[in-house]
Amino acid sequence: MRADRLVSLMMLLQTRPKRTAGELARELQVSERTIHRDLDALSASGVPVYATRGSAGGVALLDGWKTQLTGLTRTELQALAAMSATPGGLSDLGLSAPLSSGLVKLAAALPVLQQPAMEYARQRLHVDASGWFKERESVPHLEVLREAAWQNRKVSLTYRDFDGKQSRRAVDPYALVLKADRWYLVAGTEKGPRVYRGSRIEGVRQRGESFERPARFDLPSFWREWCARFAEKGARYEVTLRLTADAEATLRRIRPSTEAPRFDSGQVADGRKTVVVDFEREAIALGQLCEVGGGFEVVEPASLRTRMIALATGLLAAHPRSSTDANAIPRPPPS
Repeated sequence: MRADRLVSLMMLLQTRPKRTAGELARELQVSERTIHRDLDALSASGVPVYATRGSAGGVALLDGWKTQLTGLTRTELQALAAMSATPGGLSDLGLSAPLSSGLVKLAAALPVLQQPAMEYARQRLHVDASGWFKERESVPHLEVLREAAWQNRKVSLTYRDFDGKQSRRAVDPYALVLKADRWYLVAGTEKGPRVYRGSRIEGVRQRGESFERPARFDLPSFWREWCARFAEKGARYEVTLRLTADAEATLRRIRPSTEAPRFDSGQVADGRKTVVVDFEREAIALGQLCEVGGGFEVVEPASLRTRMIALATGLLAAHPRSSTDANAIPRPPPS
């Protein structure tokens, strides 16, 4: 185990000119004391590692020194095999083919004894991250945003928010993030970093001027903190429902715990339970309740109940029952 960590430590030092012991400890999920012991071990084994003090100090390798180590552990091979099978959002960026060719080159660089192990792992581990029956969101401007983020070039966005309001804004595209199957743009604005849903970006124009990324901006840290804040905000649209056990189970599947921070149960009467569910907005409540299909009644708010009645009335008017329908489809019980 320690041997693997020493190799990882050496590789980390090669990827960036200088890192602090604290950064290395967080990366390898060990204490700073362990990092200092590992650095001593590397130095004793002939690796030219040195440390400097001060605000600009850190741990580094001697300039120009590179290890020729190319061997990978079994679990690292398994992880690479899984990556080769799941390019996922990389295809949206036009990077799935470069990933495949890069992995081929990596496999060819492995020691002869390890080369068959990659194919062995690929035939035993396959990860398909795509969802069932749902199309991926269209993000037509993804490659333009990727290029702008790579070159630190400002862009002008045409953006439509959830309520349908369109706006134009100039932003500094820091990075693109793929969460589940949805793309997001992390961008700098006058009010600090902001996150934009990729599918709501309706236009992108790369500007002539460049921007300077904040020196202390770290994408993984920012994204973790942003997701935590987003989850803490919770939902903002309470709906009181009276529903059957089957309808409740279906609604819980549609609204997993990450999207429904509050699902308060009330009393049970006539075999149906009264619950209060937090949705983000009325439109989301309407759409997700339509997915439930039946076995529920909207008690309040009145506006959502009115919309549900209007929708049901319109559907019934557009689909008048024939005698065959009346025999095949049972009428719902009265509310």
